[in-house]
Amino acid sequence: MTVTNLAWVLIAAPMFGAAVLLLAGKRSNAWGHWLGVLASAVSAVLAIGILVELLGLPAGDRASQLSLYSWIPAGDFSVDVGLLIDPLSVTFALLITFVGTLIHIYAVAYMAQDAARRRFFAYLNLFVASMLVLVLADSYALLFLGWEGVGLASYLLIGFWNHRTDYAVAANKAFFMNRVGDMGMLVAMMLMFASVGSVDFETVFAAAPGTNEGVLTATGLMLLLGACGKSAQFPLQAWLGDAMAGPTPVSALIHAATMVTAGVYLVVRSGPIFEGAPTAQLVVVIVGAITLLFGAIVGCAKDDLKKALAASTMSQIGYMMLAAGLGPIGYAFAIFHLITHGFFKAGLFLGAGSVMHGMNDEIDMRGFGNLSKYMKITWITFAAGWLAILGIPPFSGYWSKDKIIEAAFVGEGWQPWVFGLAAMVGAGITAFYMSRLFFMTFHGKARWNDGKNDLPGVEQHPHESPALMTVPMIVLAIGSVALGGVLMIGDGFTTWLEPVTGVAEHHEPVLPAPVIIIATLVLVLLGAFLAWRQYAAAEVPITPPAGSWLTRAARADLYQDATNETLVGRPGEHLTRVLTYTDTAVVDGAVGGLGSGAVGWGERWRRLQNGFVRSYASLMLVGVVLALVVVLATRV
Repeated sequence: MTVTNLAWVLIAAPMFGAAVLLLAGKRSNAWGHWLGVLASAVSAVLAIGILVELLGLPAGDRASQLSLYSWIPAGDFSVDVGLLIDPLSVTFALLITFVGTLIHIYAVAYMAQDAARRRFFAYLNLFVASMLVLVLADSYALLFLGWEGVGLASYLLIGFWNHRTDYAVAANKAFFMNRVGDMGMLVAMMLMFASVGSVDFETVFAAAPGTNEGVLTATGLMLLLGACGKSAQFPLQAWLGDAMAGPTPVSALIHAATMVTAGVYLVVRSGPIFEGAPTAQLVVVIVGAITLLFGAIVGCAKDDLKKALAASTMSQIGYMMLAAGLGPIGYAFAIFHLITHGFFKAGLFLGAGSVMHGMNDEIDMRGFGNLSKYMKITWITFAAGWLAILGIPPFSGYWSKDKIIEAAFVGEGWQPWVFGLAAMVGAGITAFYMSRLFFMTFHGKARWNDGKNDLPGVEQHPHESPALMTVPMIVLAIGSVALGGVLMIGDGFTTWLEPVTGVAEHHEPVLPAPVIIIATLVLVLLGAFLAWRQYAAAEVPITPPAGSWLTRAARADLYQDATNETLVGRPGEHLTRVLTYTDTAVVDGAVGGLGSGAVGWGERWRRLQNGFVRSYASLMLVGVVLALVVVLATRV
């Protein structure tokens, strides 16, 4: 038996952990968190074993299917529970389990004082299992099962501290906005079944070249709608900032390293559909470009440390979506940036949790400053993630994000200029808001215990986090520094993905590559310098000035909630009122009126049945008289 044949254990281990922790209840409080760590670690070790086995095979033999059992037998239509083991799915499995295990270890210490820690780890295991179902599925039906499982686990984890109303509202917001995207997924599967008669990857992709372009375009757009919901892309991005209500390990696992990347996975996996639908492919690029700028602008005005990182996540996923929409020349770069981002963004979120741990759960960066003096490990590991996301060579983000920017400049007409410049400008804005975050937190004047912080009367004593928290941060920092360069050796990563993404032909960008690289670095350094001058060299005001209209708009998330309320919320309320009135006044009124009329007529006729013989005789007499009148009238 090969290691690949045990791929089902990848899912079974965390699912078993979740089941035990949920069913055992309080009896597992003392050891439940370690079972959660072990379940995730087992999957990580197995994923590494599968990777090693695939690397030992020829490139053409690295894709295989593992059929487990028949799930939906319905006449000619059937869906099996089967796993697709190939370079793309294994790459995601490695990211989910390895980074997920580090986050589990971190959470042991982070959640140590929480009475419901055992339940928290059960939800983490459930999430890991669902995410693995999503990326290992060999059909859209099974992928959708994992897709919904991830949505459920996300809802449970975001609202984990649901005793606070705003946290419960945040969980509901994420849940319902994702359901909008899920409708797109369902419609896409319906279109596949109507046109091909199947929803498994092999059949759908084989039939794609011969399928009507209009059908492929509609299917691609519906898949994109699902991706926008799960990956917080325009116009379904409003939930991500509020999702920071969950414990920080949740932000690192779900909203940095795994769940929000599911949309990118969906688009890349569905490459044959999008390649047959150029319009849908272009819309993917447009959505990515809008979102990367949207998130970057919002991130510039956030004082909440985790919400600033959430805006950053939205922007970086936008880069990945843009690359995925470029087709074969961008698929590998999208996944490459997804992997490096998973490491440095998870490290940044864990660093934010470490800062909160050392600052009595304070999250407002205006109450930080000069923490590098007291939290050396957190500062150094956070700096590694900061330099990686800026794209400073040789840190990981340089190798992955710059490849996307270069690919965005490939093409003809207006598109390479618009998308390439958007990606390049986004890099400069990223450098500004991430440097702002870094300098406000770790450098400049200490703004805690000065009588102006957001926790009046609370004496802050910043301190470093315990080893269970810092060791995972160190491992992620190492990945932030070296992973990108290692994966780029000899174009190793793009070659690894070629059995799935195909061999991408080389195309020269409209600007020479060295010009793109130098211009991007200049913008990045300029953005970092402006942030240093304003937030490290100068004093940071506790109460920031009102600022320009753009600053005010960015603080309000570019009015995304107000827009959704105006375009969807209010019209939806009015439509609901109309439908409710129609149901109660018209439908119920008609049914009720018919019933009341029948009862009324029955009451009137009932009076004739009074039980008196004289009444019946009188009626008979009246009837006889009427009959005689009719007979005589007809004779005349």
